Amino acid sequence: MLGPDTGGQGERPTAVLVVVRDDGAADSSPGSQTSLTELRRLAATDGLTVADEVVQRRPNPDPATYGGSGKVDELAALAESAHADLVIADGELTPGQVRNLEERVGVRVVDRTALILDIFAEHARSSEGRVQVELAQIAYRLPRLRGRGRTMSRVGGGRTAGGAGMGVRGPGEMRLAT
Repeated sequence: MLGPDTGGQGERPTAVLVVVRDDGAADSSPGSQTSLTELRRLAATDGLTVADEVVQRRPNPDPATYGGSGKVDELAALAESAHADLVIADGELTPGQVRNLEERVGVRVVDRTALILDIFAEHARSSEGRVQVELAQIAYRLPRLRGRGRTMSRVGGGRTAGGAGMGVRGPGEMRLAT
């Protein structure tokens, strides 16, 4: 489950959903509500309680924060008032959008793909199925690894005073291996 472990207390983690729609989509059109309804059902399947929803109407998602600046502030206020553990975006988020949203909202942010992969991971029963889902999750997370400077450094070889020699991996290489 994407939310934090509640320690077996029976309390389900809460999530706030965020959707960016094209300005031309009418609220009454069947396609405009289908995506939000499906996202609600996916969250319920993952064991999450949907606390609230934020809908942003704009032609394209904001490259920095997915939604506009005002909607991100609204999202942060809703997440805080609902004591949300998670924000789920309907579209595919870039690593930068995830980082920016997490900084501004203050809770973990995932997109539809991460939610679906988590559902598959929970329901995979065979060892082959579990391995395939894990491989898909790793492939999804690889471009989202983040760190600066030394934390993602792959340099670690060479002679050092401590006796470590060739074949020693740097912290970034160990993180990439993970």
